[in-house]
Amino acid sequence: MAKPLFRFQKFLRRTQFLLFFLTAAYLMTGSLLLLQRARVALAPGPRAPGPLQALPVAAVALGVGLLDSRALHAPRVNPELLLDVDVLRRPLARPPPGFRWPQRSRSPELRQLRRRWFHRFLSDPQGPPAAGPEDPRPAARSQGVYIGCFRDAGQERTLKGVVFYDLRKMTVAHCQDACAERSYIYAGLEAGAECYCGNRLPATRVGLDECNQECKGEKGTACGAVGRLSVYRVEDLQPGSRKRRTATYRGCFRVPDNVTHAFPDSLLQTNMTLETCSGFCSQKEFPLAILRGWECYCAYPTPQFNLREAVDSSRCAQRLADYCEVYQTPVQDTRCTDRRFLPTKSKVFVALSSFPGAGNTWARHLIEHATGFYTGSYYFDGTLYNKGFKGEKDHWRSRRTICVKTHESGRREIEMFDSAILLIRNPYRSLVAEFNRKCAGHLGYAPDRNWKSKEWPDFVNSYASWWSSHVLDWLKYGKRLLVVHYEELRRSLVPTLREMVAFLNVSVSEERLLCVENNKEGSFRRHGRRPHDPEPFTPEMKDLINGYIRTVDQALRDHNWAGLPREYVPR
Repeated sequence: MAKPLFRFQKFLRRTQFLLFFLTAAYLMTGSLLLLQRARVALAPGPRAPGPLQALPVAAVALGVGLLDSRALHAPRVNPELLLDVDVLRRPLARPPPGFRWPQRSRSPELRQLRRRWFHRFLSDPQGPPAAGPEDPRPAARSQGVYIGCFRDAGQERTLKGVVFYDLRKMTVAHCQDACAERSYIYAGLEAGAECYCGNRLPATRVGLDECNQECKGEKGTACGAVGRLSVYRVEDLQPGSRKRRTATYRGCFRVPDNVTHAFPDSLLQTNMTLETCSGFCSQKEFPLAILRGWECYCAYPTPQFNLREAVDSSRCAQRLADYCEVYQTPVQDTRCTDRRFLPTKSKVFVALSSFPGAGNTWARHLIEHATGFYTGSYYFDGTLYNKGFKGEKDHWRSRRTICVKTHESGRREIEMFDSAILLIRNPYRSLVAEFNRKCAGHLGYAPDRNWKSKEWPDFVNSYASWWSSHVLDWLKYGKRLLVVHYEELRRSLVPTLREMVAFLNVSVSEERLLCVENNKEGSFRRHGRRPHDPEPFTPEMKDLINGYIRTVDQALRDHNWAGLPREYVPR
């Protein structure tokens, strides 16, 4: 009995050893396959700058075609002032690419690091591990030259151009492309999701460790922090990006009497070209480049030179001394781009009410730039937040915004507000714009199949009555109203906007209103091809809509407002 029992015990020991050996072999093989698939290598650190990175700003501008060499008279900039010393003097060693066998070590830190790597491979076997948020690093050289970390001074910020946000996909390359498109030299990223552009560095540099947030769409890359900017020097546009913008002709104008006062900066040289003048004024961050013979002037629109009285272009073609050609440079007019929340809660709760498709987003853009305060929204739209509407993320009842967008028209929703700007647009245009938005987003056009399907007549039948009831309800239940017609705002922007700003109880300078007029389009023009059918409305649809137009027109007159513009009804 003892002999069979001994054999059975021996068999169990051999089986246990065999199972242990097979399990160990299986785990080692699986680990090696995972390591091979992930191509394990040490994470690269920031590179030392090459010869191009040490060039001053002016040289970089020459390299990307912004400036003509003859237009530069400023002294060369010391590279030590541009590149962060820590980045230059602490490059990390880069091992050769490819697979590297892990070495055994008694260090508990290394063992812990290897365990982290192994768990990351299990969760994301598609690529090597990225640096975590505790150790964000500057972007690779192909994504721009990292200048350093700077304090953001709020309203006094120097990077004011092309401001936008992206809560999920912000990357250094995305921000740089937006800045390069408008010929800016610097791209600054803040709080992981905000992008700012400019041609002058912020005044106060801080330690690299203060820019400790990573980009939302690029793990391990420095994207500033709250009140801190990670600043990169812009390089060429990435492949597949939109082309760099060029100067736009604004017309021929009479030269103002006091040229020195009207045009703050100038450049004089023989054989002056538009490219040289536009590049010079862009580098100085002026929105207007003005040519008169061999003279180049840079300016802003002002009450003395407001670009509203253009003359025949033949006068400029004859090179008459009293006339000049005016071009819009790629950079923005930044006198009205600074915006913030109200310093204290508003005592008056104001709505910006409209039917969908009536231009509410565009009106918010104008109001924000005119007043310098964010607008809120009854709804949260991430697309609009990414376009720069920071108040979109704020709760609509916080009273930290100058007014609140709403499309609601019920009595309870209307009576919550103390006053409202009621924006009305031609229903034919509103219906087309809202249908485009529903089918193709804020900036797209609905494809032909949507217009030719049953979806379009069903949309008109349901939404046309809403256009009418929206206006009627606000006229009936609104406590204090300012009625604004979209078409009038288009035709006469500054006077109408001045009336809207006064209704909001905000004092605004004439220069700021002219800045808004210079930036009036913003980022809200639709892109792509228009619908194939230029007249999507059938006679039955027109009869229905015209009846609603007459009803609204009479209601406005009954409440002592001017009636609807005659252009609303097709004739």
